[in-house]
Amino acid sequence: MFKPTSPLLGGLLWKIPWRLSPTQKARQRKRLRAVDKVVDTVAAALQNNGMPQTKSVERWYAEMPREQEMLPRDKYTIYDRKERNYRKGIHKLPKWTRVSQRLNPPGF
Repeated sequence: MFKPTSPLLGGLLWKIPWRLSPTQKARQRKRLRAVDKVVDTVAAALQNNGMPQTKSVERWYAEMPREQEMLPRDKYTIYDRKERNYRKGIHKLPKWTRVSQRLNPPGF
């Protein structure tokens, strides 16, 4: 009488596509560039006011790659030790638009 469907069998069905759309990728690149621009603006404002660079800005420049320097693998995927190839799409991370995922373990 009733056909078993995925929501009936297992509860909530998350419909997350397995890869990012071109629009999502463009927005991700735009977000990364916006963060780079904010850090550049803060550094320029400190320099114009004759103040020394803060440790956090210096650390950002030393450790974090810019959007242009990042590999596509690092822009659109994150390291996850539970995944088969240790990588999963960044859109599968909760609140992926709010967190910075620029650094991943080397070799993965």
